[in-house]
Order: sequence, then C-alpha cells, then structure tokens
Amino acid sequence: MVELIPAGPVPVGSRFGDQGGMPKRAPLRCVAGAIQLVQYGRFLARTPTSGKRRTEIMSTNHNPDKVTRREAMRRGALGAAGLVAASGLGSRVFAAEAQKTPEQQLADEKAARDAAAKEKAKNKGKIKSVIQVFLWGGMSQNDTWDPKPGSGWDYMAEFDKVIPTNVPGIQLSFLFPELAKQADKFALIRSMTHGNNGHETAAYLMQTGHKPGGNLAYPSVGAIFTFFKKEQYKGLLPPFVVMLQAAGRFSEEGFLGPAYKPFSTGGDPNAARFEVQGIINRGIDDNRQRARRELVDKMNTMGYGLANVPEMAAAEEARQKAYGLILGSGREVFNLDNEPTALRDRYGRNTFGQECLAARRMVEAGVPYITISFPGGWDTHGGHFPTMRRQCPWLDQGLATLLADLSEKKLLDSTLVWCTGEFGRTPKVDWAPPWNGGRHHYGNVFTVLVAGGGFKGGRVVGSSDELGAFVKERPVYPADLLGSFYLLGGIDAAAKLPHPLGFDAHVLDTEAEGMKSAGMLEEII
Repeated sequence: MVELIPAGPVPVGSRFGDQGGMPKRAPLRCVAGAIQLVQYGRFLARTPTSGKRRTEIMSTNHNPDKVTRREAMRRGALGAAGLVAASGLGSRVFAAEAQKTPEQQLADEKAARDAAAKEKAKNKGKIKSVIQVFLWGGMSQNDTWDPKPGSGWDYMAEFDKVIPTNVPGIQLSFLFPELAKQADKFALIRSMTHGNNGHETAAYLMQTGHKPGGNLAYPSVGAIFTFFKKEQYKGLLPPFVVMLQAAGRFSEEGFLGPAYKPFSTGGDPNAARFEVQGIINRGIDDNRQRARRELVDKMNTMGYGLANVPEMAAAEEARQKAYGLILGSGREVFNLDNEPTALRDRYGRNTFGQECLAARRMVEAGVPYITISFPGGWDTHGGHFPTMRRQCPWLDQGLATLLADLSEKKLLDSTLVWCTGEFGRTPKVDWAPPWNGGRHHYGNVFTVLVAGGGFKGGRVVGSSDELGAFVKERPVYPADLLGSFYLLGGIDAAAKLPHPLGFDAHVLDTEAEGMKSAGMLEEII
C-alpha cells in the first residue's frame, strides 16, 4: 500500500520526524509506493481474461468507471511520479512562504488591499462634496470613539462608562448618545497612526499625506479636491470654504498657489446675522450695498470703453460674480434663517452646530470642499475632563444631526464626511502638577470617523490594544486614508501636480519615496 505523506508542515514530534516541512523519508516512501503500483499493474497484465472481458477492459477509455490493465500501469506510474514531484515541489513552496520577511508579507497585504479597493470603487459613484470636521489640538480616542472600560482610573478616570450604538458590537463613550443612534451611517478607524507628536507636522501629515520636512510644501486634501474638480464646479461660492478660520498653514494651498487657497468665512453662524467676511459686512444693509454698486458703475467709464479687451472682460466677469455672491443667490447659502427653527434647534444652537448646518447648505450648492474647524481646541494638557464634558456634547449633537440630515436629503452617498484631529491624546492621564489630570499629544494610535462618499457605515477598521496605546491590528496611515478619499473622488493619487519651479510632485508619494502605507480602506468601500 502507498503511505500518504502530509502536504503541509509536519508537527514537531509527529511520526514523520521532528523537523517542520516535508520529512526526509518522504521521497523514499513515494518511490516504494510507485514500485508497488507498477508491480500491481504487471500482475493485472498477467491475469488471463476471456475475449469478452478483454474487450470490455480495452474499451474503458470512454467509461470512467472501468480501467484496463494497461491504464492501471500508466496511472500508477504517473501517480507515483506525481507524488515524488509533489514531495519536492511542496517542500520548496512551503519553504518559500516561510522565507518571506515580515516586510514582504506586509507588502503583499498592502497590494491585496489596494487591488480590492480599486475593484470595489468601480461600482461606486464619485464624491461630489467633502465636509471635513477638523478637531484642532487632537481629541482623546479613549474618552470618545475607542473607549477602554475597565482599564483603570489612570487611563479612563471618570469617563469609564460606555454605551451601545444602533450597530451591535460597537460601543462609544457615554458622551456621544446622539452619534450612537447614527452608528449605521459611519465607520470608525481605530488604528490610525503616524507617530508624530508635533501640532503642525502632524497636521501636515493628516492634511497632505506627505512627510513633513521636505523641500516642497504640498497642498492640502482640500486644495487637491479643488484642483481636480475645477472643471466640474461652476457655482458662485468659492470651491474651498473653511469655517471659521483656516486650521494652520498646512491646511491650505501649498505650492498650487492662491487660486486654491481656502476662503475663510470668519463670523459666527450662531449669531443673529452670519457676517461672512467680504460677503456680509457688519453695519451695512443690502440697500446700502446696492447704492455702492450703482455708484461704482457710474464712475467706471474706462471699463465701458475697454469692454472688448480680454483682460477687462475677465475683470468684469469676476466683478459680476462677486456681486452675485454678495447680493444674489450666493449669499443666501449663509442665511440660516431660511431653515426651519426646529432643524436649527436640532443641530444645536451653538457655533459648531450651526456650522454643520451651513456646511449642509454648501453641499446643496455644490461646493466641492468644506472644512469646519471646531471652535475651541482639543489640546487638553490641563483641564482635560471639564473641557471634554463641555465640548463633546456640541460635537455629538452637531455631527450626528449632520449625518442624519444628509441621509434624509439623499446627499450622504455623494458627500464624504470625515472627522479627526492631527493626532490623539496619551492613553494614560497625567495627574502630576501642573497638568492635574491632562492628556498630551499622541500620534501612535487614534481614531478617525468617516461617513458617506462611498464608505460603508456600521463598521470598525483596525483596533488598538487594551489601553489604547498602540495599534493592535491593521494600521492605517495618512496616505491610506487620503488615498482612499482620492480613489472614491475619482482622483489619481499618482497624478503629477503643477509646480511653479517645475519640480516633480505628485498627489501622493510612493513607498519608495518614504511614504508609509498598509493599503487603502477596502474593508469599508
């Protein structure tokens, strides 16, 4: 009889030997089996048969249930040869797998994720608008969207309580009851990492996907979307709007130039009048604005005389567009009084809540990229717990209502919403003076919320360890996050960008250029 040899690694201490892989005696056993099959075939060949029986045997080529003596010999020889070959080939295959370095294995995983993401993205619509909620200063992951109940006072202190969401298995901090009701609409990336603990350098990583410290100041993700959507967007409002102020110089246009610089609204949407700088001026009503326009028109005699000059025609077009923004339909986007009182209350009668409502109105107007810089920082070195108790309810109410409102108006599928800071906060609370219960900068692991725009809700990507200190599984780097955004936005991450001095620059760098990547977010596409 032929003894079957295991095809995979042999357990240590098994009867086949004490070494992993195929045993050394395997080829000898296979040869012995081959001899046995050949001898059996010869035995069949010598066995006398009647003519009828011989005819039946010889005609078995078309009947798989019958085998001739000659066929038995042929199959025995081929089978034995196959066993001998398999024993050597199998051992080499398994040895090759075992010889892969950790780096090669990670590269294979990344390649598989990227390929799967690109395939899935073929069936998705393209992102039309993006709303970025930027939590400047870095919000704690432990106290919000990646809680660690039971980890002890030094890690959770008074925020040890968690609540379920409308998705079984996903829990949030008790500070987010409204978002818990909308968990089916968003995904949480609980393994975001870059390891950088500096405000501006970490913000640069999160806003551009490029390593800080190079010779080029790359444009932010908002400027990239603006650049690649410029032929599609023809609205009155600027294509890249920030409320209320830009979150640092690394969230702006980079080397693309002032045409892609974000328009900062200033003002306060929760005030009686949202005074958007350059559009709605304090103390000047609409009648006075119109009177000023008429006076300028009367004095502009040179403009009339040179109306056919291309430069003057372009200037006049820009002027008419500006007036349309100030006195026409463009400015109405910022008039939140046009919304039902109940809806404004639902968003929250605070600056952030009304920013979220204004952002939804800009999505309806087709603005490609809107950034909300959360009013009030999250840099809670000191006074951490009182700050979280004050600000988390605003974030919870405004963000949850934004997701629900976009969904109700059938805008969520074409609108990407993402929310994070430049990093997280230290998992262990610093009780020592002068902090007295603070959390510090932490880029090793933190959480990002993404919703809409082709991403699946009710999911969690990756995980941190039991203390929220390090990535436990499936790291996600800034380039993976932004690369996924670009993929769903129809933007080629390898596309070349125009640099004023002709330098070679692309939307995202490759790994060969120092970009860390574990693969795009195919799990939630």
